[in-house]
Amino acid sequence: MRVLSGIQPTGRFHWGNFFGAIRQYIDLQHANEGYYFIADLHALTTVRDPQILRQNVRDAALDLLALGLDPAKATLFVQSHVPEVSELSWLLMTGTPMGLLERCHAYKEKKERGIKADAGLFTYPVLMAADILAYDSDMVPVGADQIQHIEVCRDLAGSFNHAYGETFVLPKAKVLEESAKVPGTDGQKMSKSYDNTLPLFGDTKAIRKQIMRITTDSRPMEDPKDPEGDHLFDLLRLVGSQADIDAMAETYRRGGFGYGEVKKAVAAASEEYFAAARQRRAELEQDVDYVDQVLRQGAEKARGKAADVLARAQRACGLR
Repeated sequence: MRVLSGIQPTGRFHWGNFFGAIRQYIDLQHANEGYYFIADLHALTTVRDPQILRQNVRDAALDLLALGLDPAKATLFVQSHVPEVSELSWLLMTGTPMGLLERCHAYKEKKERGIKADAGLFTYPVLMAADILAYDSDMVPVGADQIQHIEVCRDLAGSFNHAYGETFVLPKAKVLEESAKVPGTDGQKMSKSYDNTLPLFGDTKAIRKQIMRITTDSRPMEDPKDPEGDHLFDLLRLVGSQADIDAMAETYRRGGFGYGEVKKAVAAASEEYFAAARQRRAELEQDVDYVDQVLRQGAEKARGKAADVLARAQRACGLR
């Protein structure tokens, strides 16, 4: 199956990005044809500093390659390097009902919170649909909060097919269940919006300090505690060995421990878990020509496929 997914370069990736999405991208690349892109066009709705955007794109490429995305098995590219997608987005836009976009969650939430929503945010689902349809994608791994956008994509593709004949492949969503299970430093879902993230890369001492400052409850040390649903234990479950997880679960149920002990265990386990990726990233930083080559070759392959799909859509609607 052809798998397609994109990730926005709106800041450095964190544990929520990895365990919620990137880890699944890497797993899916082994048995499928993967197309993974850095969504810089989408990021323009929030990132308005050109230097920051360029750096974020570079960091995203370095992070993804360091974490295990293999250019020999998956196509990695930058969204804006495939201009056919933007043109395809316009073809879809001409048949998109306003009401459909007005019902989309991201736009509604912005309006309800009194935040100014621009046309980029309003039409975001159409560009996302073009991203998916441009590569005849069969499967799109997404978090539960993105399912609506896949439904919009299928609606737009279905309407186009109905009007002009069978043109687009209708994709299916692959829901990433883990995306809702990565707690932040305050116990809420980890998100840059909440300023509660733990970075994947950076100074290990600084990351350890962040872990040691994670919010906990005030239950007495001697009290037994249920590990299930405890956000510190949930973090350990993500990065620890099974032996470490089992031992810590027993400690929770027995009681007589401080949360500092758990935080130290999370920090130590995370340093071991991400050690290889951090070493790989340091090596890639010294070989940016290789990174640029990967993105260039990825864009060439992606453009070849997108050009075929765009030409098919243009012929269907009479532009060719």
